[in-house]
Amino acid sequence: MPVLHAILLGIVQGFTEFLPVSSSGHLVLVPWLFGWEDFGGNGRLENAFDVALHMGTLVGVMAYLRSDVVRYLRAGLGWIRSGIGAAPVGDARTFCLLAVTALPTAFIGLMVIVATEELGDRVWLVAACLIVFGLLLWIADHRSGDRGIEDLSFAKALVLGIAQGLAFQPGVSRSGVTLSVARLFRLERTEAARFVFLMSLPVIAGAGLVSVVDITVPSDWWLPFLAGMAAAAISGWLAVHGLLRLLARTGFGGFAAYRLVIGLGVLTLLATGAR
Repeated sequence: MPVLHAILLGIVQGFTEFLPVSSSGHLVLVPWLFGWEDFGGNGRLENAFDVALHMGTLVGVMAYLRSDVVRYLRAGLGWIRSGIGAAPVGDARTFCLLAVTALPTAFIGLMVIVATEELGDRVWLVAACLIVFGLLLWIADHRSGDRGIEDLSFAKALVLGIAQGLAFQPGVSRSGVTLSVARLFRLERTEAARFVFLMSLPVIAGAGLVSVVDITVPSDWWLPFLAGMAAAAISGWLAVHGLLRLLARTGFGGFAAYRLVIGLGVLTLLATGAR
């Protein structure tokens, strides 16, 4: 794999992992659009590279949200050490809400790994998911919402975790579907985005740990892997920073429109035989 391809895919992964446009969908569409055959049909190597990019993205978002991560971990561990006799409040409650979202996501993810070998990266299906879930994002974002994380119930946190777990199909977007559900629950945009980003951390880390046992990187692939990871980390940091600043002024309408344009464009290319 050329290092330039690795860097470009890392940038694509980092930006699209946290923007509601589907990172897995873009990682399918970009090589398809440009005709890249970097992995030569080696599915294990391609999966290893995908895991590496996700680990790079994890580093980027952890760096950006490090104060939140430390804050909620400290509060949650303090609540656990106290004997968990009293109901959690404040930051400890947020820690528990995040833990609740991780449970169904982990369960569904493991079931997907056990029950399927292919997650369905067919280009037409990716395009269709971009369109359908883009419309869902647009509809959800037009609901009024001024609620904060403290207003989120544990039942709704469970639903958010289920939604995150079901977003394994490329084109759906884990952040997109969870942001849509959060907006349907009337969470304020920036509150919803920060909570969704925090939700993703144990999922990305857990998926990486599950996959790492099967990963073998050929010696001549280390440079592309490291370059892709670095690009994903930097662009992931920038994506989280940029989206949180953007949502202070506007909504998700632009992302919904982007999904529709890309999805319809890919379907047009397929229908006309242009690609």
